Amino acid sequence: MQYLILFLLFLVIELLYFKIADQYNIIDKPNSRSSHTSITLRGGGIIFPIAIIIAFLMGFVSWSVMLGVVLVATVSFIDDIKPLSQLPRFLSHVIAAVLVFYELNLFSEPLWLLPILFVLLIGWVNAFNFMDGINGITVLYALIAIISFSLLPLNQLQLPLLISMGLSCIVFGIFNVRKKAKTFAGDVGSISMALFLGYFMMKTIIESGQLSFILFFSIYGIDAGITILNRVKKRENIFQPHRSHLYQYLANEIGMSHILVSCIYAVLQLGLNIFLIYMDTQGNLTLLFSIGILFTLVIVYMLFRQFIIRKIVLSNS
Repeated sequence: MQYLILFLLFLVIELLYFKIADQYNIIDKPNSRSSHTSITLRGGGIIFPIAIIIAFLMGFVSWSVMLGVVLVATVSFIDDIKPLSQLPRFLSHVIAAVLVFYELNLFSEPLWLLPILFVLLIGWVNAFNFMDGINGITVLYALIAIISFSLLPLNQLQLPLLISMGLSCIVFGIFNVRKKAKTFAGDVGSISMALFLGYFMMKTIIESGQLSFILFFSIYGIDAGITILNRVKKRENIFQPHRSHLYQYLANEIGMSHILVSCIYAVLQLGLNIFLIYMDTQGNLTLLFSIGILFTLVIVYMLFRQFIIRKIVLSNS
């Protein structure tokens, strides 16, 4: 009953936001780099930081994590309405990272480790932010990560928090996982969810001592990483929106359904995550084994990406 009430509360809040966004013209207009063709309400992902606030009020999450998520969400929401410079966005990410490190007691770790973790966390937040390119991919990927975390025995005490965030994803998904989305997550949604997932990934790795769980993010992570390397090679501005992710090629150039592409990414990641959890329960999830999986995924991804690019080039020639 508690979770049913939460679901209905999130639904009402989301519908109220739609009225506000419509009244104040908070919209996403398509441009040459967009994967959509019609004007859509922006910022529907505001339900994610709201869910964190409610989870905090219910005692499911600490003040430091809540404050970090709300901080980046607030700055990102302002940026959604009126674009900000890089400085306030970067500062909010830095402060949020400090709050996450405080919560995880990382300041007691060796000093050389903190810059590495900082770069990884900020990098993940920004990479996840650029995922909001086709309908459904951000929320389905986030939901798969939350489900995967909830399947780990060590996270059973965190189930109320994970269920709350999962419910916010379902509510947002009702309006986003469609052929014609009613709303997009916006930076307010994607960045706040990325910070939450980054925090929970670090927490899971620390408590389990199992670095291999980082592969929970590997399907999109490989796509994002190789896409960034390709853009750097072409001397493109990696902070500008683009349409060069593999999933964007599949949806835009190949013409596959946005929802189908999003579901493929989500199902592949879920299948991999279940396999990783099974291997861990059997005591076979070693670092060397995980590196082998990662290497295999990278090779398969690069071969498939080259196949798709060749297909696009041939169809355009």
